[in-house]
Amino acid sequence: MKNALLRIPALLTALLALNATAFAASAEIGKAAPDFTAQDIQGKQVKLSDYKGKIVVLEWVNPECPFVKDHYASGNIPALQKSAADEGVIWLSINSAAPDKQGDYAPEKVASWTKSKNAAPAAYIRDSDGVIGKLYGAKTTPHMFVIDAEGTLAYQGAIDSVRSAGKPDRSKATNYVTAAIASLKSGSPVEKSSTAPYGCGVKY
Repeated sequence: MKNALLRIPALLTALLALNATAFAASAEIGKAAPDFTAQDIQGKQVKLSDYKGKIVVLEWVNPECPFVKDHYASGNIPALQKSAADEGVIWLSINSAAPDKQGDYAPEKVASWTKSKNAAPAAYIRDSDGVIGKLYGAKTTPHMFVIDAEGTLAYQGAIDSVRSAGKPDRSKATNYVTAAIASLKSGSPVEKSSTAPYGCGVKY
């Protein structure tokens, strides 16, 4: 009896771990995008639900990932960010790398990096505890999510159809993010609402 009682805490811990795993990612296409509140690198509070009425793009980023380097060095993602802003779309860059893991930059270094790449997100969030990343089930950098003006998740997955780094010809790629934004802007259903993301694994 005593041994059985001693095993209860371990069993409870295991059950809690299973429960946490089951609910780690709650983002689902066609349902409300999970809300979150965080601070950006400027110290400004960012709350997803505050952007209701606008399309929002979430981009998981790691400045040291070869795939991310390619998209930024080529000017691809910075151009997408600026184009999105011109259309009234909110673009949030999120880094879920744990402290001291690859790509976990201090705010000053993030600011220097974004400036050097001419990046233009509405905000850059250090999700060092991985809470937002796990909430959305972010797997790679980049991993993209597009949320419609009603707050519903409309797209998740790869940024485009060219699943490689090393300066590929992005002009030949189908960009799933811009396609999703265009569909939402026109009031049409997003034709391809989910794809497999590619890139480096998020460094939780």
